[in-house]
Amino acid sequence: MTTKLTTILTNQLIRHRHDNLIKDDAMGKWFTGADLQEDVDTFKLAFIKSNLGHSDQILVCLPNSAVFPVINQAAWDLGIIVHPISPSTPIAKLREDWQQHQYPAMLLAPTLLDNWDTDDWHHTQLPLHTSPHLDFLADPHLTAAPADRTPVADSDLGLILNTSGTTGEPKRVGLTHEMMLNAATNDAISNHMDENDVAMVTMPMFHINAQVMTTLSTRVSDGKVLVTQKFSASHFWQQIYDNGVTWVSVVPTIVSFLLLNEKANAAYNRLKDGIHLRYIRSSSFALAEERLKAFQNRFGAPIIEGYGMTEAASQCTINPFDAPKIGSAGKPFGTELSLMVDGHLTKAPHVMGEIAVRGNHIITHYMDPNPDSFKDGWFLTGDLGYLDEDNYLFVKGRKKEIISHGGEKVAPAAVENTLSELAFIEQISVIGMPDDLYGEEVTAVVVSTTPGQNEDAQRKAIFDYSKIHLARFESPTRVEFLPSFPRNITGKVLRPKLRELLMKKQADKEA
Repeated sequence: MTTKLTTILTNQLIRHRHDNLIKDDAMGKWFTGADLQEDVDTFKLAFIKSNLGHSDQILVCLPNSAVFPVINQAAWDLGIIVHPISPSTPIAKLREDWQQHQYPAMLLAPTLLDNWDTDDWHHTQLPLHTSPHLDFLADPHLTAAPADRTPVADSDLGLILNTSGTTGEPKRVGLTHEMMLNAATNDAISNHMDENDVAMVTMPMFHINAQVMTTLSTRVSDGKVLVTQKFSASHFWQQIYDNGVTWVSVVPTIVSFLLLNEKANAAYNRLKDGIHLRYIRSSSFALAEERLKAFQNRFGAPIIEGYGMTEAASQCTINPFDAPKIGSAGKPFGTELSLMVDGHLTKAPHVMGEIAVRGNHIITHYMDPNPDSFKDGWFLTGDLGYLDEDNYLFVKGRKKEIISHGGEKVAPAAVENTLSELAFIEQISVIGMPDDLYGEEVTAVVVSTTPGQNEDAQRKAIFDYSKIHLARFESPTRVEFLPSFPRNITGKVLRPKLRELLMKKQADKEA
């Protein structure tokens, strides 16, 4: 038995057997439906030989490449659940994650594989079009029993993604085939996608943005996908030009880099007559109005802003193409949205509250207990905002303390717990400071055991330690020292007050 989602994906490969569908930019190669189907079949055979089946979870820790949609399709055909995580995950964190969840199989980036003891694993190199010599690891102890061959259903999980929690531990979001298809369909309709589109992936493939917003929605609408390893301002416009890209999903940081990067501006001026970009979709945090207008004026492509999250399998709101409101996240699409104020829901205009959403693409529970995030069937996002008289959403901040750094969500507690292992740190608080490029800068505020001494050396030690023990996006890019932290009567650090102190300190330096 197949699901509606797997049927659509399989039919696309059959229908376009001889047509280019997905390109890996790093390899410089397009893959036809036949190429992709061969890779799907290779993965399915490897999974079956390893006794993987219904409800088994595989961990994927790879850099961006065209292999991701192939892995997904092969796994989903067999009812296997895919859990992609950042390829910059430290090896110690990877070991900890495996110990906790006991994944029966993994696909690891070469740097992680080099540090992983494979002696007790079945280690196979898979011959693939989309990723030659990909290493597939299966735990013989966890795959000894015959696989569950229960037919896959629309309500089965297909994807697990991590989203940061306020406790420092990632919250695992489980998305079903049905949720992903509903979200991708909403994306395709509201963003006017069709078979003539070529979408470019610039965001990491362990994110909902790349997985569903760009890749899955484009496949559902029968378009083509260009997968890049990562965003590059100097190569961006050449990639758009060479591949006939018609739309791309970004975060505001990318918009800023494109405006500021001299090579990007020179490339656009050289290639602009052959660029046919319909729009750029921006999300994660609000784009400054002057930058939005500057981008549209300089590069000629409209920016469409929206609001989404992992828990919703993609977007919840989107600005209508024919009536966008600058500064807003647009109107709900395929989603019910309300505001929680003093325990009650309201849609009254200009009333600030916690954004609450529900719909057939939104989770009703996390994979690990977290009941405070749900109320009467609504998901409480932790984001604050209001609706205007035309039902446009304006997102104004976060109730929770998650830091939004260039589209990545960073849990302060996770960073604090790691850096507290440094002997010279007496107290540490990690906060987000305003940053024009990244939205917020991951800032470590330290009370040192030797106040006023060795600050440069200690700052360097924090940066060096972070490189080894934290993912790149979690690592502080700024370290400040204070003699003490502002606290309430129970001893809790007053993060807003701490942020004010640092902003005043910065202002005094600039005065």
